[in-house]
Amino acid sequence: MSLKFTVTIICLCILGVDLYSQIPNRPFPQHVTYAKGSIKPNHISQDRLDKLTLNFYEQWKKRYIRPGCRPGEYFVWFERKGDKQCVSEGQGYGMIITVLMAGADQSAKATYDGLYQYYKNHPADHRDLMAWAQTKNCRDLDKSTATDGDMDIAYSLLLANKQWGSKGKINYLEEARKMIAAIMQHEINPHTYSVLLSDAIEYDSKDYYDTRASDFMPSNFKAFENATKDVRWEKAIDNNYKLFGYIQETYSPDAGLVPDFIRHINKKAVPAQANYLESSYDGYYNYNACRVPWRIATDYLLTGDKRAKAFNDKINRWVRETTQNKPDNLSAGYTLAGNDIKHRYFEALSFIGPFAVSAMVDKKNQRWLNDVWDYLVDFKLKDYDYYDNSIKLLNMIILSGNFWQ
Repeated sequence: MSLKFTVTIICLCILGVDLYSQIPNRPFPQHVTYAKGSIKPNHISQDRLDKLTLNFYEQWKKRYIRPGCRPGEYFVWFERKGDKQCVSEGQGYGMIITVLMAGADQSAKATYDGLYQYYKNHPADHRDLMAWAQTKNCRDLDKSTATDGDMDIAYSLLLANKQWGSKGKINYLEEARKMIAAIMQHEINPHTYSVLLSDAIEYDSKDYYDTRASDFMPSNFKAFENATKDVRWEKAIDNNYKLFGYIQETYSPDAGLVPDFIRHINKKAVPAQANYLESSYDGYYNYNACRVPWRIATDYLLTGDKRAKAFNDKINRWVRETTQNKPDNLSAGYTLAGNDIKHRYFEALSFIGPFAVSAMVDKKNQRWLNDVWDYLVDFKLKDYDYYDNSIKLLNMIILSGNFWQ
């Protein structure tokens, strides 16, 4: 056999592996069977659910996926006023979305790999994690992290491994495992197993026993444990469910809400005081905590965890009562008592979408779910920013039955 022939065969084999890795194993739409007793919008066809979701994805991708400063990079555009071009939270959203839409989007893998390269080119001090924000010239604001962004990026890598395998240019599974290990080491409190705000929080920090409620992502945690066999993730799941149950019972018995930030978890957990970190509403159900019903409900849909259903059942009873089953009565923020935050009587997709996902846990909410779906999808992408639109799209993927573990 000639050397030329041998080289040709090797090249063809490599090319074959690379081409095979481009083919998605779970192309959109997937029509996942969620947990027993859960529901989807049923007043329109499955085909219509899929088409509306795909259409919004195409609009979203055109607006928010931008080339980075290095060849082959992509980032999710932050869009808001100021100097930031990207935050790790948005990068995580975009990476999950892109994996799930593969198949319908023939360029999804190339886009995903570009998003991955941007993450790798912007490491935090702990190198398997991502620096939380970059300016318009692609410079990191600092080398600390935002925990939620890291958790979604790691989860997306597990999805990418299932979607395309890990025999191509990027070993998604190996990268996921490295990132998950770094999250456990630097972003999970080893005493309470609560989620730290950032890898910059040290054992002697004043906020070492504080957490951002929306960083508890139980379905992500279960996937992390499955991928790494690290049983500490089970402790994190159990302890955070207990924490959320305590906050509901103690501070929001009627509405079942949790605040943006929770403090003093090692003693008696309390909602954060005003202006603790971000705004005067840090102790309210505001622009962080609005994601919690979606995150917790997803755990029920994918794993059937009864704790997730119990948590969302309380919220569903309250929100249907307080709005009189009319989605246009939803406000952009609430006190833990369930009262509207003053002057927040406007539509915010980051609140509306998670309430729709929350409704999926029980058939009692069918008409409400149908109405909230219609309300959500009618809003135009041009009228909202990256945060509202990205959460809307993620929630539409779940609502249409196309989110898989």
